[in-house]
Amino acid sequence: MLKKILLISTVVVISLLVFFNWFKKDTKKHSPPATASYSNGNLKIDVNYCRPAAKGRIIFGDEEAGALQPYGKYWRMGANEASTFENNQSVWFNDKELAAGKYAIYAYPGAEKWVIAVNKDWDRWGAQEPDLSQEVLRTELAVNNEAPFQELFEISFSEADSIGNTHMILHWDREMIKVPISVK
Repeated sequence: MLKKILLISTVVVISLLVFFNWFKKDTKKHSPPATASYSNGNLKIDVNYCRPAAKGRIIFGDEEAGALQPYGKYWRMGANEASTFENNQSVWFNDKELAAGKYAIYAYPGAEKWVIAVNKDWDRWGAQEPDLSQEVLRTELAVNNEAPFQELFEISFSEADSIGNTHMILHWDREMIKVPISVK
């Protein structure tokens, strides 16, 4: 009897692992993975994320209006696993110092301002909010609600200015946020 229970348990666990891995791969068909990279001198930054599509939906707005991403609620800035930000040296991330490392990056969108946060808990799947005790910085930025329409969520970097500063640009639907990043 014990052998039978162990065999059934093993089959169930293996089946769940196979299903979960298939599910993770299947969802990436709908929100493909992407990387935004920036380098200037010794500084290298890579942002890995997945690109959900608007598909005619209300993306950002009030929960009562049926927005996919309601104002004031946690958003992983993409789809599937946590979006990651990796920098090889310390930088100023808007107005906060960010040490070299690999982090999860996420937002709390708002109608006029977004809160962007960076967290040590980067190896996560799904839309659950990370452990806030692992947060290393949180900063607030104005949002442009009248940007040109962008069907797929996109993260990019502006060209460096004369002293090597850039902006990480977050753009989806008609929302655009520019995060100033400079070498420390």
